[in-house]
Amino acid sequence: MPKEYFPNVSKIAYEGPESDNSLAFKFYNPDEQVGGKSMREHLRFAVCYWHTFGSGGSDPFGLETLKRPWSCDSDPMGAARATLDAAFEFFTKLDVSFYCFHDRDIAPEAATLAESNRCLDAIVERAERLQQDTGVRLLWSTANLFAHPRYAHGAATSCDPRVFAHAAAQVKKALEVTHRLGGSNYVFWGGREGYECLWNTDLKQELEQLARFLQMAVDYKKEIGFKGQLLIEPKPKEPTVHQYDFDAGNVLAFLKTYGLENDFKLNLEANHATLAGHSFEHELALASAHGMLGSIDANRGNLLLGWDTDQFPTNLYQTTFAMLIALRQGGIAPGGLNFDAHVRRGSCDLEDLFHAHIGGMDAFARGLKVAHRIIEDGLVRQRLSRRYQRWTEPWGKSILMGRESLASLEKRALDQGEIPLESGGQEALENIINQYLLTT
Repeated sequence: MPKEYFPNVSKIAYEGPESDNSLAFKFYNPDEQVGGKSMREHLRFAVCYWHTFGSGGSDPFGLETLKRPWSCDSDPMGAARATLDAAFEFFTKLDVSFYCFHDRDIAPEAATLAESNRCLDAIVERAERLQQDTGVRLLWSTANLFAHPRYAHGAATSCDPRVFAHAAAQVKKALEVTHRLGGSNYVFWGGREGYECLWNTDLKQELEQLARFLQMAVDYKKEIGFKGQLLIEPKPKEPTVHQYDFDAGNVLAFLKTYGLENDFKLNLEANHATLAGHSFEHELALASAHGMLGSIDANRGNLLLGWDTDQFPTNLYQTTFAMLIALRQGGIAPGGLNFDAHVRRGSCDLEDLFHAHIGGMDAFARGLKVAHRIIEDGLVRQRLSRRYQRWTEPWGKSILMGRESLASLEKRALDQGEIPLESGGQEALENIINQYLLTT
């Protein structure tokens, strides 16, 4: 009999909003149909390996507080096998369809790259069997190009081409692993791709290095026949002072500058948005407006703190807006909702891992239903259409079609007289959203 790591938890079931069972879904009913698709299909929940199974509860000011039974083995490979077994037990009991990992999350880094690759292959073989046994799939994976001291000055943007080569080899292997496990996406997260000090940084050189690195990844993806989506995850700072993937707008500009916009989409995170001085909603709306929203890291930050706290999402306004964007663009597949979040360092019981994920899944399920009702009713869209209705008139269309000039518009401006101010109706719309949240 395999070891059971969560013996006190059975498979989490939907019991409805009246249930007082803390280990049950109140709003997430995976088989419930919303707009012709099940909640499971819409939401595509994924558990992140690094926080859920790798976090020890440390923070910038404190040591680890979380002692996990799967990390007790002094042999790194023994601990890796135990962690993988615990992870798939958790995925199955939580009833999620997907998971995500960095290469160094699932297998330890050894003394040489070749040995690290052998360790990774051994764990991936075990993961293949567990995926077949459980039906859980890989949403995306990525390479950890930030933790090892060799990456102190960056990976693709390093001042040393030897580091660049090591990073390239690591990404090559990670792409192969993702392809082997049937991953739907592959993510590039900047890690240390940025600068601490402009005095010792050739910014143009580093941007060109990063573009070359990403192009090589595109080429290798095609070479091995990997059909998944390549994603970039923006983050403004931490660990560097400024990262080149600062926010959605910055990444979009970078991709277009280097001709990579057809090969990548964005994986956006709520906490990274707020660290960049934006709202989660802004980043989602901007990426989707460009047809570049590919996947979502579902978490939240603490607005009173200046670092990446990666808390589980519970803000219904954010989950509703996120699902509104997702529904309006036809969904987020092949991406999904990955809980890049960890329990608080004082939440030391194993059951806390389930409570955290249940809360996040319920919040997004609630957001999905509210967003669907908003779209079905059409009231918000009607108000938006009325606000921009003059752009649908012949002369408004003429501007957008490029048939007007500054001179022709000057003539209209001279003839039209003073323009009365019209209300944007912000407060009324906010009240409508509150009504949906309270009554759906």
